Amino acid sequence: MVSYHCEDIRFEFKGRLANNRWLKFVAQSEIRTLGDISIIFCSDNYILDVNMKYLGHDYFTDIITFDYCEGKVLSGDLFISVDSVRENAQLYGATFEEELRRVMVHGLLHLIGYEDHTEEEQKTMRAKENYYLECRKNMM
Repeated sequence: MVSYHCEDIRFEFKGRLANNRWLKFVAQSEIRTLGDISIIFCSDNYILDVNMKYLGHDYFTDIITFDYCEGKVLSGDLFISVDSVRENAQLYGATFEEELRRVMVHGLLHLIGYEDHTEEEQKTMRAKENYYLECRKNMM
């Protein structure tokens, strides 16, 4: 089950049911089961605090993923900075909704086991993101 929350901002995420179907599709495509996923929308300052407090990183980011997976069941918390998503959408010439979906699938891919530390891993991650974003367009 996917649940949506806001921490220190007011943000309404529309299209939850369609998004849940898509995330379930991604999980099943990767031979996983969607467990409990919490998507927490927050500000840059909130995610910076989480990043420093739990990961020891003193920088802003668009998403932090906490992995609670057991076996093939995907569970975790995805903290998403709406501020960073908005900035990145402008930077990359995407709509806010497109960038938000990219960040969500990015977090889910981390739960599946994909990393993005090396250039090769980043290429794989980006290819997976693009593939699943395209699948989503075809699902709608």
